Amino acid sequence: MTLYTTDYLEYYLTLVGWVINNGIWNILVASGVFALPFVAIVIHEWLRARAEGADEGNKGVLSSMRIENRVWVAILVIMFAGIPFIPVDLSTIRFDTTRSAQCQVNVPQPADTGWSNAYTTLNNQSALVPVWWFFMHAISKAITGAAVAAIPCGTDLRQMRMDVDATRISDPVLAQEVADFVHDCYGPSRAKLFMNRPTLSDDQMNDVTWIGSSYFQSTSGFYDTYHSSTPRTAWPYDATRDAGLAQVDSGGGYPTCRQWWSDGGSGLRARLLAQVDPDLLSRIGHWAGFLSQNEVNDSVIRAVVSPSQQKMNQGAVYTDYGGQIEKTLPNIVTRGAGDLGMTVGSLGFFPAMDVVRQALPMVLSLLKMALVICIPLVLLFGTYELKALVAVSCVEFALFFVDFWFQLARWLDSTILDALYGWGFGANRPHTNFDPLIGLNNAFGDMLLNFVMATMFIVLPGFWVTALAWAGVRAGNVLQGLSEGTKSAGQAGSKGTGMVIRSAK
Repeated sequence: MTLYTTDYLEYYLTLVGWVINNGIWNILVASGVFALPFVAIVIHEWLRARAEGADEGNKGVLSSMRIENRVWVAILVIMFAGIPFIPVDLSTIRFDTTRSAQCQVNVPQPADTGWSNAYTTLNNQSALVPVWWFFMHAISKAITGAAVAAIPCGTDLRQMRMDVDATRISDPVLAQEVADFVHDCYGPSRAKLFMNRPTLSDDQMNDVTWIGSSYFQSTSGFYDTYHSSTPRTAWPYDATRDAGLAQVDSGGGYPTCRQWWSDGGSGLRARLLAQVDPDLLSRIGHWAGFLSQNEVNDSVIRAVVSPSQQKMNQGAVYTDYGGQIEKTLPNIVTRGAGDLGMTVGSLGFFPAMDVVRQALPMVLSLLKMALVICIPLVLLFGTYELKALVAVSCVEFALFFVDFWFQLARWLDSTILDALYGWGFGANRPHTNFDPLIGLNNAFGDMLLNFVMATMFIVLPGFWVTALAWAGVRAGNVLQGLSEGTKSAGQAGSKGTGMVIRSAK
């Protein structure tokens, strides 16, 4: 029989906890202290019988029956939850990193474990586990693992959005050519569109807001009419197309805007696409299966070449109670100041929470070790009552199940954008102006969501313990150690940004 742990730190601390637990139990037995609760049981039940008055019949018989019941319960608790019996055999679960990256939760491999039987002794001391606590460890890990497996697999849209945002036109010549295209093609086409005022659908209205507009390319009188005002060597001079325009020594011609944008490998679109990591394009294409690869490519190019896009969401992404329904000038100023404050505050807050998230599993492993060490003394002071046994069992299960809340918080943090910007594909999707920029132009609302999601690693486990209290399980502030144990690490992590800024200055 094997007890499984999540990582090597938990493996080591679990072994340490049970070695110390065995030592404390041996001290209680050798000193005879373990028998004191039996004396307390006899005195307590005798006094309880005397306090009930003279109408309860024979007090001796009544008290003896109660003492007998309590003693049998205490003996059973000692046998199954006190006496170390089963040798500790630990294994650390090995995780399938490929599947974990896809699902955004730690997914164990079907049969493999690491550190299997690496050692079960510490300083020549082996450990034994009482039968009940062996069962509680196994069942807690099993239920937690099943709950984690129930979390749906998701796509890390947050990382994809960061990759899109980080993509820049690294070639200054290409960047200047984009500016020339806007001046020679997109600007005149946009002006002509406004003068003619044609009737456009919602999709077309969204399409004409960027330089690679398919409407301008396919509609006569726009990109097929306008052309580059300067010669381009990638398009040789054509006497028919370029009639009346000056010939230059390089032999460059004046391509139409349609040619300039979409001609094979020399077109502006193809060269802009080459600026984007192909792996990023394939990841977005795999996720956005409702779009063709060309639509995905156009959307990414749009994000790269356009510093400010149209407002993506038509309808609220987030419900809030800030300001008034129709914002007044003070509301607008207040919102702007709040956005600026969030931006500045995020410089210290996000590094701090990242450190906290890394420290939480370490603190949780230490809390599990502390609980194991406390078990003999808690049972002793609880006079081996079932109430004490059930309370400690519930606390142990609560600690093990906290790992599920960590996994859920990380999964939500990674996939919440998928739910907001990519769920319900097709005509029923929530945001009709979808593109894989994934809400970058709604960044302030998303930044506020980031603040909220970061705190969920503390809030969700705390809510879990509170929910247990509804059922009468008084776990107390068992998880207060999570926030206390990671506070210093978070404060240290938040100082890193200040050091970087001071170094830059």
